[in-house]
Amino acid sequence: MTMHKQRIDEYVQRCQQLIESSPQMDEENTKVKLIQPFLELLGWNLYSTEVALEYTIPMASGSTHVDYALLVGDSPVVFVEAKPVRSTLTDNEVRQLRSYMRQELDVDWGILTNGKSFEVLTKNHHRNGGEEVSVVQFNLDDLAENPDVLELLTKDSIRSGKSDEVAKQVAQTNRAIRHLQQNEDSVTQSVTKAVESEVGELTIDLEEQSREFIQNLTTVLREQRHFVDENPTSKIQESNSDESEMSSGDVPDNPDDLELLENHLAGTILRKNIEGDPDATVAVFPTRESGLLFLKENGAWGFVRVGREFDYVAMYVTDDVRQVKYFAEVDEVVSPSEAELNREPLDYVDRDAIADDKKVVMFKPGTLYEIEHPVQYETKYPQGLQYTTLGRLQNAETTDDLFGDVSKGGADDSKLQEVVLKAVAENPGSSLRVIHKYSAQITDSPVEWEDGWGNERTRVQDVLQDLRDKGSVQLEDRSWYPAEQTEQ
Repeated sequence: MTMHKQRIDEYVQRCQQLIESSPQMDEENTKVKLIQPFLELLGWNLYSTEVALEYTIPMASGSTHVDYALLVGDSPVVFVEAKPVRSTLTDNEVRQLRSYMRQELDVDWGILTNGKSFEVLTKNHHRNGGEEVSVVQFNLDDLAENPDVLELLTKDSIRSGKSDEVAKQVAQTNRAIRHLQQNEDSVTQSVTKAVESEVGELTIDLEEQSREFIQNLTTVLREQRHFVDENPTSKIQESNSDESEMSSGDVPDNPDDLELLENHLAGTILRKNIEGDPDATVAVFPTRESGLLFLKENGAWGFVRVGREFDYVAMYVTDDVRQVKYFAEVDEVVSPSEAELNREPLDYVDRDAIADDKKVVMFKPGTLYEIEHPVQYETKYPQGLQYTTLGRLQNAETTDDLFGDVSKGGADDSKLQEVVLKAVAENPGSSLRVIHKYSAQITDSPVEWEDGWGNERTRVQDVLQDLRDKGSVQLEDRSWYPAEQTEQ
């Protein structure tokens, strides 16, 4: 089966319209309206024995069910776990899907989705006895521009083994990219010597040309890798727009064998003891544990896009930690070339992550602290840069208090509602995307523009739903109007 772009475009457009008209869609409607058409797009026949609903999985403590099992013959080969479109995919749900896959030897693939975001897992039989690893993440908007991602999951690819070959090639490409990044100097020397041994001395700077060749080779490998990244989230964020916020893939992800050269960590601090204006802006960045080396040895964070000024930085640590665990006061925001770092930028990230618009956030000396009693994850977490206030950080019990719904009240929430309401009033009859864009353009707006289904689009969507519940706005035929005003 070859994926036809027209079919994919039609699927994406239909799903976007459904999501805009029903942003609070529950799980059952999400399955029927979004996820089952997705499976059909991949070539799976829902009305045959190759798709089993509520498939029973034996567990040590009894049994459980996965929403869909895709079968070849009598054996399940793909598990699909569905979540409501109004929810955000979480690390817990990824771990749950991994545990399901672990119980069935023939299930090499897993898909976790809420209809607008997708994460694909596969068993890596070349590492740790078939550990389940995340091979790609994408969102609905990505499919129009990068339809090739679906070839990985079609029934024909799964049955023929093509998907396994693609996953193996991706793993090999990732290893090659990582080796070239980590050993650029030694590989450059090897290429230089090889050329000199073949042709002798040249009048050009051969070492510089060799280094450029290695860097170009890395870029070609990254492009060949197409839709897959070592940290899949980065592809999603980067493909949304040049104006999108940073993703965790932009930031340092350092090998375990790097040792800390200097430690800028000043100690620990209780959040209630942080002094400052409660309304001051805090930028919350996500990071893996491996990115903490950059944070600690430089007293800084990078290489990120920032949309507005902020006073403080808080770090949400992903993986198994899932806490807002570090805090610092901002000194200045500079370009990578201006930042005083302990290593060269390329020692921390690949060249593509150091774009012209990426910045390094330098902290004031002595202000980087590990938070005592860090903010624990509940249901919301920053997939990219998000903003909150110092007051919220000081008083939050969980991440939901930092990134909570607008209905919880607060000065930031009132401003957000005011901005979105103004955008609707000035652009009656507009789609969610247009309201989001104009909300971000209003002076002193707390909304950031990122084209696609990201955290900011979801924030605006939640505000519109809240305003609709209050009778302040109306939704007619997927278009938003002020109350008492609809299309004539």
